[in-house]
Amino acid sequence: MLESTIWILLGGFFAGQVAKRLKAPALLGMVLVGILLGPQATAAIATEVLNAADSLRTIAVMVILMKAGLGLDREKLAQQSSVAVRLGFLPAACEAIAVAFAAVWLFQFDFLTGLLLGCIVGAESPAVILPGMLRLKQLGWGVKKGIPDAILLGSALSDVLLLLVFSLLLAFLSQGVTSGLTLWGGLSLTPLQLLPFQVVIQVALGLSFGAMVALLLASILGSSILDRQKWAQNQVHETLITAACALTLVVLATHLPIFSGYLAVMAMGFFLNELETPLARSLREGFNSLWAVAEIVLFVLLGASIQIDVLEASLLSGLLLLALGTLVGRSIGWYLATLGSNWTVKERLFLLPGNSAKATVQAAIGAIPLAVGIEGGDIMLAIAALSILVSAPLGAWAIPTFAPKLLEKGEVDPTKVAIAYSPTFLAAIDSSAFAGFVLAKVAELARSRNGQVVVLYVREADDPERTLKLRLQAQRLLADVHHRFVAEMGIPAAVILAAAETYKVDELIIGKRGHRENSRETTIGSVACKILESSTWPVLVVENPSYEK
Repeated sequence: MLESTIWILLGGFFAGQVAKRLKAPALLGMVLVGILLGPQATAAIATEVLNAADSLRTIAVMVILMKAGLGLDREKLAQQSSVAVRLGFLPAACEAIAVAFAAVWLFQFDFLTGLLLGCIVGAESPAVILPGMLRLKQLGWGVKKGIPDAILLGSALSDVLLLLVFSLLLAFLSQGVTSGLTLWGGLSLTPLQLLPFQVVIQVALGLSFGAMVALLLASILGSSILDRQKWAQNQVHETLITAACALTLVVLATHLPIFSGYLAVMAMGFFLNELETPLARSLREGFNSLWAVAEIVLFVLLGASIQIDVLEASLLSGLLLLALGTLVGRSIGWYLATLGSNWTVKERLFLLPGNSAKATVQAAIGAIPLAVGIEGGDIMLAIAALSILVSAPLGAWAIPTFAPKLLEKGEVDPTKVAIAYSPTFLAAIDSSAFAGFVLAKVAELARSRNGQVVVLYVREADDPERTLKLRLQAQRLLADVHHRFVAEMGIPAAVILAAAETYKVDELIIGKRGHRENSRETTIGSVACKILESSTWPVLVVENPSYEK
């Protein structure tokens, strides 16, 4: 198992990086290396790991669902609530029905068996769609109208619906009968009549359980600066506790299938953001770190589960079925879901690349019909695998590619998404004693904010010995920070501002120099004054901390 873990992590990481350098989605490289490492090729992944693949995929999906919930925007959801709910039901349902008719035509299935295949194919992949939508929120594409938020919530709701219908059809086709519900007075409801009530109950309880756990975590982990006792002392503790609670919801839902565990996890993240925003910000950073590992495990194991040999017999007919399901069924659903909304034609067209990827659900349930002996189960498994190979890489590539062409860019809300930001500081020093204080301060800032530093030494004369001394001092104080040392001559203020423009810095750090005559009070020097007057960048003026006033 240890060797398999090494293969999965290193192979998945480097394959993803190679795919990125070839301008392809990273997950494509991960899936391909999973196929190579899986039983279809080298069998480098141990059987024990493959047997645990479903559990490992569940953990990975939990991580991305928490990221999605922590990134949901209440105001945007309220603005697009009708569209989000319709996106949760209409596109998936229309695609499932279109696939059912196509399966009757192409594979001579009966309609219910075709609908079972439609439930497998129609389910949307949280592992592809959710990271894509969160990335759009970080960049601002579509955020003005809440389009990524509507797609995030719609994807979660659609999987609730299709998984319920899948379970109902699976029981009926494998056993021939299913039990309904008899009410008082002798009134009985068939499983089909019970379905709307089950959907409502699953959604309502999922939201309720998510809210309750969020309230509990907010009371335990949330604290103000006045609190002295905290259960979690750092971000790692907060993320660990939250991830364990989220995973508990998913596991509980499998033993008590009256609510949607995945929807509960997303709701938990959403309510945490509403109840304790500082905690949510910390958790976003923590779950980003978890996702860096979970993403590799998810897609490598997904590739290892694909059975290439079952694709050959139904390749062309499978591609035709997928095309009909997406371009006919799902397109009708998209049109109905956005009817009467304020979405433009381009924004509606974005749903084709942004809301049609398949991966995790197909990998989880694609083999079940074959395992329980349903006729045509081998074809269903082949179509599920084909949908992953075709739509997952296409979706991961198409979302960032078409978003700038079809969506409007708006202002990013930093309270809803974790924005990756590595600032560049310009530390301007001279031959005075303030150089050490400026370097120490910029090192502190760079470490705390994961930044990089340009050290600019403005020379009064050509003095190689002094330049070398300052360079060595900068290397010592900034040893663990990415930095660059530059020495230039000229008018100090002009040189500093020109360097800030050249190196595209985010902040300037300068020393406070000059003294009033007959006074021990430090004043701002002439160079610092000119910088403060002319700079379009934030400026931090550093004073000698040991100076006694």
